[in-house]
Amino acid sequence: MRNEKLIKMIKITLLAVMAFLLMYIEVPLPIFPTFLSLDISDLPALLGAFALGPIAGVIVELIKNILHGLLASKTAFIGELANFLVGSVLILVSGYIYKARKTKGGAVGGLLAGTIVMSVFASILNYFVILPLYEVVLSFPITAVVALGSKLNHNITNLNSFIIWMIVPFNLLKGLIISVMTLALYKSVSPILHKENLEREYKSRQNNY
Repeated sequence: MRNEKLIKMIKITLLAVMAFLLMYIEVPLPIFPTFLSLDISDLPALLGAFALGPIAGVIVELIKNILHGLLASKTAFIGELANFLVGSVLILVSGYIYKARKTKGGAVGGLLAGTIVMSVFASILNYFVILPLYEVVLSFPITAVVALGSKLNHNITNLNSFIIWMIVPFNLLKGLIISVMTLALYKSVSPILHKENLEREYKSRQNNY
């Protein structure tokens, strides 16, 4: 039992390090402000959630953001806080649905539901917490955020419209991209993450003969 827990923690740590490294790869999208750059660092956490359980995926998110906050934060941990909370919602919703229904349909449904819930949660979080924190802690006023958005989309005139036209579409797009990558990779990665379980089942069957 102790070895199983140790092996699981090693896997979680390795996934977290992979996620941390992926945070450095940010792709700016011309339809969004530069501070809304796309990264796929939630991918290892989702793979971990599907293979090791939703809580394991959240731990991957936590370690990833702690590492990034300590070594590379440019936002006084505000960006890392947002990344952790938003990513954890995606992971928990997707992971628990897949845990209840471990089929391809369950995975697709979980990821779609996770993406939608994440986008709604990200909107509420940015409106009430993250953007006000940027204004107070980093002196990055919300009016400047709105101004950046309005340069790209003339429908943006205030914070409400910024949330609707920027935060929601960005998180929907990010969630869909990460979901597609998860579905594409999980089948090949799953045997590695489940290696010890498969070996244990094989030995158990051998002993029964």
